[in-house]
Amino acid sequence: MTSDREKQRPDSKTLGEGDRESAGRYNEATREFVESGKVKQALERVGEQEPQEAESSERAGRERAKEEDPAIHRDYRKPEKPEK
Repeated sequence: MTSDREKQRPDSKTLGEGDRESAGRYNEATREFVESGKVKQALERVGEQEPQEAESSERAGRERAKEEDPAIHRDYRKPEKPEK
């Protein structure tokens, strides 16, 4: 049986899920986005939102979700279903 690392071409720079070059580009783009002030602007808009509007937005998002995260309201008295 061959491992994932053995399946890679010897000249491939990709390791696992990605490579250092791609990770570096992602980190730099994220840093630039945060420093651009857009995150602060979005937080300010959220702070101005009415509580009813926020609840409505959250409800709409939950309706589109495939399923609710079981970690949110976990009943630890019930055993978990085994994963298949």
